Amino acid sequence: MKGLSYKTLIKKISLNILLLTRKHKFLIAVLLAVTIITSNALAQYPAIYSDKDIFHPVTSQNGMVASQEAYATKAGLEVLKEGGNAIDAAVTIGFTLAVTLPKAGNLGGGGFMLVHLAKEHQTLAIDYREKAPLAATRDMFLDAVGEVEPEKSQYSYLSVGVPGTVAGLVMALEKYGTISLERALQPAIALAEQGFPVTEDLHQSLIEAQERMEASPASMAIFFKPGGIPYEVGEILVQKDLAQSLKLIATEGTQAFYQGEIAQAIAADMAAHGGLITKEDLASYEPVVREPIRGTYRGYEVYSMPPPSSGGIHLVQMLNILEAFPIGEMGHNTAQTIHLMAESMKLAYADRSKFLGDTDFVSVPIAGLTAKNYANELRSLIDLNRATSSQEIAPGNPNQLVDSNDTTHYSVIDKYGNAVANTYTLNFSYGSHLTAAGTGILLNNEMDDFSAKPGVPNAVGLIGGKFNAIEPEKRMLSSMTPTIVMRESKPYLVTGSPGGSRIITTVLQILLNVIDHKMNIAAATNAVRVHHQWLPDKLRVEQGLNRDTIGLLKEKGHQISVKNAMGSTQSIMSGEDSFQGASDPRKIGALTLGY
Repeated sequence: MKGLSYKTLIKKISLNILLLTRKHKFLIAVLLAVTIITSNALAQYPAIYSDKDIFHPVTSQNGMVASQEAYATKAGLEVLKEGGNAIDAAVTIGFTLAVTLPKAGNLGGGGFMLVHLAKEHQTLAIDYREKAPLAATRDMFLDAVGEVEPEKSQYSYLSVGVPGTVAGLVMALEKYGTISLERALQPAIALAEQGFPVTEDLHQSLIEAQERMEASPASMAIFFKPGGIPYEVGEILVQKDLAQSLKLIATEGTQAFYQGEIAQAIAADMAAHGGLITKEDLASYEPVVREPIRGTYRGYEVYSMPPPSSGGIHLVQMLNILEAFPIGEMGHNTAQTIHLMAESMKLAYADRSKFLGDTDFVSVPIAGLTAKNYANELRSLIDLNRATSSQEIAPGNPNQLVDSNDTTHYSVIDKYGNAVANTYTLNFSYGSHLTAAGTGILLNNEMDDFSAKPGVPNAVGLIGGKFNAIEPEKRMLSSMTPTIVMRESKPYLVTGSPGGSRIITTVLQILLNVIDHKMNIAAATNAVRVHHQWLPDKLRVEQGLNRDTIGLLKEKGHQISVKNAMGSTQSIMSGEDSFQGASDPRKIGALTLGY
């Protein structure tokens, strides 16, 4: 029967049934009914693997880790193999990346962790975003004539926000993990103390960062040989000061970083170089457990990060807008599909510029922005045949309805049904490029994520309003979008990405590729991406998009900008009896492993 269509096969089986005895007819009829019911049930959901696919995911039965760096992936997987849960593995990965992916993994930055707890049937968000120091002022990055000084907001000691990573990771482990902090830190300590071979990616990123790092003798002493000579690929990078800091955290917990020896070193370094962070700022920092943003898309539940991340709100907002269109039937990356995605992106990013900020300080209309009826209003503004100029688009009115830059993401799922999506960052690659003397800890430059001057773009071109203005102890707005998609109340897709302003749209396209275009996670990851953020009025597309498609988009009025790769998703999908995962090939050194 090889080569027969499904319908022809059913007809042949039915004909043969007529020739059988009544008893045999009954048995086969039952089997046929079960087959058809099963096929119909499975057809409701996208296939997550097929041997006909060009791109194939990593497959496992018990657990899986996807991260941007191989040592970190292996460290997390070992924890799962030992019986640890997804939170244990995620915390281990977070500390390990601070050593092996120093441009993004960190102790001196912050981020967001989305956690699904299977036993409790609960999904929650841990906000460990950095905060502005107590001495921060609204106009601290403006010159005498009121213009933004990028050097101050991006590369000076003033650019550093109070770090949250250590507090966030330790909180996650203490509340939801099962292993000791010492065990979670073992791989990071060993790799920092004994060193690891420099990869091509690390070598190149350090060469690019060298000019900025030369302003920090402590950074140069760690990442370059005497005389400013770069480490070659294969040479061993040892980080003794960082190893000592990690040991202190392993034995003393958060107290070491926020009140003890490390806190004193950071505060002293700040005071010596005109920074604002004090021992009081560090001692008062606390991560926050928040309710995640929840939406639905074609029967799936979508959970993502709430403010101060804008990611979850605008991911759900764009999904709501697109849900009314037959995206799957329109085809993947056709001109019409991309046109609709681009228009939804413009509308969402316009709202981001006005309504988003730290909900501990401002009232963000979360319910309105994520409402289906608000999406209906926005959808009515889309012309199916013409690109709407960004000048014609203004933030909407959700209140009327209802009350690289470099970052890194990793995803974990375990045999118990728990899942973690974690995105954290220093902001730029290597953050401020400044290392707190004696600690080995690179410091973020997240203060640039505030609206230094409302209405003026930041380093990644995003425009913010007064809701994101600088205030003491306020968390700056983010685009990080760690996301868990649920099917029948169980994790189905765990994903996220770095990429600055492009994070939200990157995650959006992973979801559309899987749900609408029925791709397995490897194919969904490898597919060409597009991005629009309202302003500037450019539709950014990756190299590889069909030239005819680009031509059709131009005919609709889109201004096209062909750019390099966007994002670096680390994703895991859960099937009936296995996990499938994929690391993004856009970043060198990423690795997905399962067991």
